[in-house]
Amino acid sequence: MNIEFDTMKPMEIEKRSFEIIESELKFPIDEKIKPVVKRVIHTTADFSYAETLCFSENAVDDFIREIKNGTGIITDTNMAKAGINKKACEKFGINVECFMSDKDVAEKAKKDGTTRAVASIDKACERKERYIFVVGNAPTALIRLYELMEEEKIKPAAIVGVPVGFVNVVEAKELIISLKDVPFIVARGRKGGSNVAASIINALMYMAGGRE
Repeated sequence: MNIEFDTMKPMEIEKRSFEIIESELKFPIDEKIKPVVKRVIHTTADFSYAETLCFSENAVDDFIREIKNGTGIITDTNMAKAGINKKACEKFGINVECFMSDKDVAEKAKKDGTTRAVASIDKACERKERYIFVVGNAPTALIRLYELMEEEKIKPAAIVGVPVGFVNVVEAKELIISLKDVPFIVARGRKGGSNVAASIINALMYMAGGRE
């Protein structure tokens, strides 16, 4: 079988991909959030995110403000950390951290009989700093974050909540959506993942001017 392919540079492929996404969107999307939605669709080839991505009021502006201020990011997986654009982070002076592989986190999780994701959130809470929390895998991280917020022990700068799975995933996301005073972007339902989490942050960084 002989198949001919157009020879295109990476940026040309991306540009064409976004044109295809735009043409195949089934309904109008608010221009403010469209770059984020399209970036997630580009990452997943899944148009259902056009319907399931949920944004708090003024979420995009709030996230961009935090990005421009250099607010640190904590992720629940090293995969999400690896997927966040390094050059954009450098431009804004943003430090991206993941505690999941830390020895003290593993020890605390074992001692408390909980998950490393929960122990990671507890470790972040101990630092007393404001972070953007980016959760793409562990619903327990979102649940613990919500609990600590209810106890007024932590105040995230913003939350990306897109864990994937079947157990407590939908419920954990709905807890974040119920929040009234923290900017969030959540993918309702079971779908999500570390790649989705990273793509959301990358889209917001590019919107903030973090891409040459």
